[in-house]
Amino acid sequence: MLVVDEPERLRALGDATRGRIITLLNQRAASTTELATTLDMPKGTVGHHLKVLEKAELVRVVRTRKVRALTEKYYGRVARLFVLKSVDPAPDDLHGGAITALMLRQAADEALATGGDPNGESGIARVRLTSANITRFQKRLAKLVAEFHGSADSTGELHTLAFALFRSAADLPPPADDA
Repeated sequence: MLVVDEPERLRALGDATRGRIITLLNQRAASTTELATTLDMPKGTVGHHLKVLEKAELVRVVRTRKVRALTEKYYGRVARLFVLKSVDPAPDDLHGGAITALMLRQAADEALATGGDPNGESGIARVRLTSANITRFQKRLAKLVAEFHGSADSTGELHTLAFALFRSAADLPPPADDA
């Protein structure tokens, strides 16, 4: 586990491409070439992002192998889990939305890694809402989060609540089972 609370590290994670790289490296170590193929990006672009992540000490070279006359590097994460802490005050170039997206992506990855939820305690729902309903749900979410924080008990097991209420892209159809 690595607590990420330094602005340089948060900036490195705040980029969408670097977030995708970090997510891919959670599965296994990969070379620049493998990442570029998976991300459908030029190797130079992926190499740049890997250098930023390596400089921020979020990834490292975990092994190398000779490929013809070159040495191919394989990168891995420095920790299996990154715990993100906000910086107060946040620098102007540190976008909270990107960090929030990374945190939700990390929570989704952890939820998927546990093999799903047969009890229906997690998931994604997409529905059309009026402005009045959006406001109502935002207030209910705020109360729920406050109640969640107020329920903290040092003798209990660690749990994470991940939430986001946002406008979905209009071109994405709702899942077939949505009401």
